[in-house]
Amino acid sequence: MKDDYDLTGEKRSKNKVLHLLVVSSLIFGMFFGSGNLIFPVHLGQLAGNNWLSAAFGFAISGSLFPLLAIMAVVVTKSDGLYDLARPVGKFYAALFLVLVHLTIGPFFGTPRTAATAFQMAVQPFLPAKYNTVGMLLFTALFFGLAYTLTVHQNKLLKYVGKYLNTIFLVLLAIVFVVAFLHPMGGLNHMPTQAYQTNSTVSGLLEGYNTIDAVALLALSVTFVHAVKGLGYKDRELTSLTAKAGSLSIALEVLVYFGLVLLGAFSLSKLTLSANGGVALSQIVNNYFGRFGAAFLGVLVTLGVFTTAMGLVASFSQDFHKLFPKVSYLAWLRTTTVLSFVVANAGLDNIIAWSLPVLMLLYPLSLALILVSLTVHAKPYAGLVYKMTIAFTVLPAVFDMLNASPAAVTSLKFVKTVLAAYHQYVPLASLGLGWVVPTFAGFVLGLLLGKLDVFASATEAVESRD
Repeated sequence: MKDDYDLTGEKRSKNKVLHLLVVSSLIFGMFFGSGNLIFPVHLGQLAGNNWLSAAFGFAISGSLFPLLAIMAVVVTKSDGLYDLARPVGKFYAALFLVLVHLTIGPFFGTPRTAATAFQMAVQPFLPAKYNTVGMLLFTALFFGLAYTLTVHQNKLLKYVGKYLNTIFLVLLAIVFVVAFLHPMGGLNHMPTQAYQTNSTVSGLLEGYNTIDAVALLALSVTFVHAVKGLGYKDRELTSLTAKAGSLSIALEVLVYFGLVLLGAFSLSKLTLSANGGVALSQIVNNYFGRFGAAFLGVLVTLGVFTTAMGLVASFSQDFHKLFPKVSYLAWLRTTTVLSFVVANAGLDNIIAWSLPVLMLLYPLSLALILVSLTVHAKPYAGLVYKMTIAFTVLPAVFDMLNASPAAVTSLKFVKTVLAAYHQYVPLASLGLGWVVPTFAGFVLGLLLGKLDVFASATEAVESRD
């Protein structure tokens, strides 16, 4: 690889370390948003003195699944979501890409970033009568800036990885240093009922709600593109991406444990909050007084803005790859304008219908990660991919129905189907009914695939004889 500084081995080594840190920061900045910031704080309050085991469970689903998503991209050497899902079939890969990007993009994820930033950074300082106008102006500025900073794809690494996420991490570190030097109290607090006996499982289910595995599959095209932009190819590209992904996830785990601990400490002075956003606001205000609201507003805005940049860039890159006649810039304009419109026109309704789609996509994403990590190079990989996904679809649809608005769940047919699903399918009542069918499809695909290979080999031997 061509060195930016010198041709000596020492300089090149230092440059690789810098690249590793910046790419790790890019990956962290793109997927660590408001939910990752506030869910663990509320978890700490819910878990009380069982905070450690709950945090461990949260880290398994909130960090291990995203790490496996990164590893799936690395192992298969995929250049985006379409490549990763293509062994299932071209139509499925295209449909899966469109559903994922529309749901975590302009129909849910991206508008939600701007709405969260407005709620935390602007609304507390704005008279209620100006909320509508304020939201309109703020989201126009938010998405206008996101568009401007992602026009040049190669600069995303510098803007997010080098600057914006670094500032975010520094501000978060300030909160941790102040809070841990002067804790709000001890940790001897009674857990809520769900965390008294099954705190690890409850924490795992809470981390499941982050849906980060889906997000990282969608964002893969952006961080792979960034690594290629640094001049890495083949094994070096694979190695750097794997190391950067692992480092970003390791940092996320540390942040999660710190946030859970903040929530557990806070019960000495605060009552159990309605959600993590309220809890984090109260904690920051306790330490920083009137300045706390502004400080938290900047912190949250930076966190969600880097995520928004990653989402609009990955949407545009993947859609340009799927529909090459439409340019990256055209798709970028499409997703930023759509996100602006949705954020200002019925975001709550959009979210109500987008969340069920996420519940459909999450099991399908984890099934895709499973087969990508295990059989992608096998001669029978296509069969295992297809069988695994086929067995995952039905429980994923049931999970989608279960998370749907009341207009759907109140239907008699839906009630009957879901009652049977929750009664007879293992783990279905926890929202994990896809686990057993997915592994059943995976094992069946393996057996059929190996039998097919054996039969083909036998025929080849007989034909030679």
